[in-house]
Amino acid sequence: MTTSVMWFRRDLRLADNPAIHEALASGPDGVVPLFVLDDRLWTTTASTRTAALSQLLADLSDRIGGLHVVHGDPVDEVVRVARAAGATSVHVAADFAPYGSRRDRRVEEALACHDILLVRTGSPYAVAPGRVTKADGSGYRVFTPYARAWREHGWRGPAPEATDVPWIRPDGRTHQVPDVPVPAGMTLPPLGEQAATARWQAFLADDVADYDEARDLPGDDRTSRMSVHLKWGTIHPRTMLADLAPLRSKGATAYVRELAFREFYADVLHQRPDSAFGYYNPAFAAMEYDEPGEALEAWKAGRTGIPIVDAGMRQLKGEGWMHNRVRMIVASFLVKDLHIEWQHGARHFLELLVDADLASNQHGWQWVAGCGTDAAPYFRVFNPMTQGKKFDPDGTYVRRWVPELADVDARHVHTPWELDEPPADYPAPMVDHAAERTESLRRHAAL
Repeated sequence: MTTSVMWFRRDLRLADNPAIHEALASGPDGVVPLFVLDDRLWTTTASTRTAALSQLLADLSDRIGGLHVVHGDPVDEVVRVARAAGATSVHVAADFAPYGSRRDRRVEEALACHDILLVRTGSPYAVAPGRVTKADGSGYRVFTPYARAWREHGWRGPAPEATDVPWIRPDGRTHQVPDVPVPAGMTLPPLGEQAATARWQAFLADDVADYDEARDLPGDDRTSRMSVHLKWGTIHPRTMLADLAPLRSKGATAYVRELAFREFYADVLHQRPDSAFGYYNPAFAAMEYDEPGEALEAWKAGRTGIPIVDAGMRQLKGEGWMHNRVRMIVASFLVKDLHIEWQHGARHFLELLVDADLASNQHGWQWVAGCGTDAAPYFRVFNPMTQGKKFDPDGTYVRRWVPELADVDARHVHTPWELDEPPADYPAPMVDHAAERTESLRRHAAL
């Protein structure tokens, strides 16, 4: 009897999952569908990540007739399960994140002691990190040339859905899929492979054609919302790129560019794993920053007195998600108006975002902070009032998330302090943007 193990991680789907096909080829008599609750990434307390993951695991478990769930150090648990099943190989999609790659090397070494192979097939990306390089073999630091090389490199077509897999569960201890509550006050989107497919098809039918313009308007809410499905691997970017290929609209072209950005940041993190929590440009570590304290807490709570910033932070608490344009606005406000280091904001995003992707999150924050790859000039400081008036001109987004301003007219919804009688239950601005912009530039000049 020849068996194998399919170790699921960020690939919680059956379609376009080549690792499953390899597992079936290596274990035609049975494939163990394994998931490891790794304490490095898992907690039983209510959090966005674990609440979403518990729903996703339950969905996948139902679809295949039961996941084999274990809890502990993957180095110990993967070896134990593989040996209990008599498997000769364990199959995964390659992980290029700093912790994931270290973990997989340790598991690979432990398995080798028992003559069991760890087989990596595919990855969460259309083009795996490290594949696209400059002529001298080094990685790209600037997005535009990377994107050009990425398109020229190309990618394989989607793999067919794995069907008739003889899923088995070996004897020995296992766990029920944990049921973790969603954080209080938060509503998560529909999750799972079928939800991902439905959402993607709806976006293709209704919104992709003018995505290039609609994506910046948080009040319209016509972005794809696919980031959560990409994060958990309930859809693969290859599938999306194949659907986008025949489309010739500006919106489709803009969407492909956003997928390229996701892969660019994964490539950058692969090159520089230290940039996950440290500065990509280390010179910025010497800049003068303020202690977070009450200012950080007001930002987190959506009580800064700046409507577009508060709307974004409240959307984050309510949905575990935030519109991308608004993510840039709130990040700029924290770093350049409140003078707080980007890591504090990035950590808060990682804790609350249902689509929290380490590479995209950390390098998106560093782009805004001016210390990352392809960084905006430091003097490009987002004016939150101007941004609000431009991208939420009638105040729909602000009113949706800041009910204290529901009755304020469009002319003043982004600057309610200009009213003769500002709303009594909404705070005054905690800072003067013009003054803080000047201060931010002074600190940059002092580097």
